[in-house]
Amino acid sequence: MTTVTITLREITEDNSESVLALRCTPDQERFVSSVADSLDEAADHPEGNPWFRAVYADERPVGFVMLSWDVEPQPPEINGPWFLWKLLIDHRHQGLGHGREVVRQVVELVRSHDGTELLTNHVPGEGGPAGFYARLGFVPTGELDPDGEILLRLTLRR
Repeated sequence: MTTVTITLREITEDNSESVLALRCTPDQERFVSSVADSLDEAADHPEGNPWFRAVYADERPVGFVMLSWDVEPQPPEINGPWFLWKLLIDHRHQGLGHGREVVRQVVELVRSHDGTELLTNHVPGEGGPAGFYARLGFVPTGELDPDGEILLRLTLRR
C-alpha cells in the first residue's frame, strides 16, 4: 500500500485553476458547494473570518476546506468560534481517507489555538455526509441553521 501525504496549502495564482476545477459527484452537488461558490461565500461573509486551503495528496490538489477561524459566535448566522464551513474532496479521490485526514488536521489546528470544539453542519438527506461526520465523532447539537442544515459538534479533548 502506498502512503499519501495530505497537506493543506494556500490557494495561489499557480494552483487556483486546478483547485477551482475540483468537483464532487453530481449526486453530491446538493450537499457540497463548489470551490468557486465557497470562495464567493467567503468574500460575501468576511464576518465569518474565512480561512481556506487547497487539500493536496502529495503534489496533486484533491480537495478544498474552509473554516470560520476563531470567530465571535453570532448564531444562527455565525457559528463558532471554530466552524468547519466547507469540505470538498474531488470525486476522483473520494473513499481514500483524504476527508478524514483533512478533518484530523483541522482538529489539530483548532486544538493548537486552544479550541475546545469544532462545529459543522450538513444538509439532511439520503447520500449526504451525516455518516461521515458521525464516524469522526461529530454529534448533532439539536439545532438547525436558518437554511435547515443540521448543526454538529465535535468535542476536542487534549
